[in-house]
Amino acid sequence: MPPASTGAGAATAASASSPVDTRLAPGAPGHRRMSLALFAAGLAAFALLYSTQALLPAISAEFGATASAASWTVSAATGALALCVLPLSALSERFGRRAMMTASLTVAVGVALLVPFAPSLEALIVLRAVQGAALAGLPASAMAYLAEEVRPRALIGAVGLFVAGNSIGGMSGRLVTGWVAQLWGWRAGLAAVGLTSLVCVLAFRALLPKARHFSPASLDPRALSGTVKAHLSDPLLVRLYGIGALFMTVFGAVYTVIGYRLAEAPFSLPQGVIGSIFLVYLVGTVSSAAAGKLVGRLGRRGALYLAVSTTTAGLLLSLSDSLATVLAGLVLITAGFFAGHAVASSSVSRTARTGRAQASALYQSAYYLGSSAGGTLGAIAFHAGGWTGTVWIGLVAVLGVVSITLYGTHSARVEARRLRPATA
Repeated sequence: MPPASTGAGAATAASASSPVDTRLAPGAPGHRRMSLALFAAGLAAFALLYSTQALLPAISAEFGATASAASWTVSAATGALALCVLPLSALSERFGRRAMMTASLTVAVGVALLVPFAPSLEALIVLRAVQGAALAGLPASAMAYLAEEVRPRALIGAVGLFVAGNSIGGMSGRLVTGWVAQLWGWRAGLAAVGLTSLVCVLAFRALLPKARHFSPASLDPRALSGTVKAHLSDPLLVRLYGIGALFMTVFGAVYTVIGYRLAEAPFSLPQGVIGSIFLVYLVGTVSSAAAGKLVGRLGRRGALYLAVSTTTAGLLLSLSDSLATVLAGLVLITAGFFAGHAVASSSVSRTARTGRAQASALYQSAYYLGSSAGGTLGAIAFHAGGWTGTVWIGLVAVLGVVSITLYGTHSARVEARRLRPATA
């Protein structure tokens, strides 16, 4: 009897010291609903955020605006998101990730239903800025929700699926607006995206499981400032923020300007066909969802180098005057961007031990500032030097990613040499 009693006590002690992990994993109840819900949220967010991008030539024509002026209908939205994501992530720490994501999407869809009635380019830009500010509550809250509710080994895959929703949202939004605009005008195209996103938001709210591991925090500005300062003092997080911003600079420049290039000679494509070009976003769905496997095989830095190489090859191919070659270039740019983004954003969630929402918010701020800068700089470069100028903007940004990654590799080796004598 005593041995049995001792064994039971040992088992009890073991179970007490190793509590069951109740976070979601593939196959667990609620995991599928969570995945579908955040997929729908990502789809709606990207469709709304970039809804005017495929329509820029039509918007320029109606308002008599240059490419750089019309590009502000995209840059204003992404810039406002970048500025508002940190304060709204702080609110998510107090009121919950689920509540913040729901409010964010609801307001953004409400504004989307007003955008088609904008009487001027200036009014359209203001409405788009409001829409971007509203959407700021989604990305950081979603990343924090995943970090809290999903087991670490499944995190990259879960983030990849959320990013995949982004890619399909970006693709479908541009596809819908392109064809609807060709038939009934760009305003009808924006209305169609707003209604489609409304359906996604309703599905998101119905499917997303309640948070089980969220603990509300107080809204203390000093504590928030301290958390942000700590994140910005972490060299690895800062490098990841820079990588996200630079990858998005490439993507923002390319996809803001590509519509103008394809509308001009030698391509002279109609609006609907230009919108269909964004079907290449499906490649981003695959590459972002595969990011976890890439990291497993190549490591984080190896996956980033592969993403950079793929993006660079795509930029160079896009210089061709052959439509097939340009499309091949866009495929590679898209695949490289989404893989790099998924690796960097999931690494932020894993690196931050506290204040995950703020860590993700800082990444999103850098990411969307990169989008805003890329869209504006890409349009200015296109006006000054054609598509070659836009490609140069992308190549400089890619060189920045390589430099940051090489520096990270060097720093890791120096740190390993420093610690080696102490462990010997």
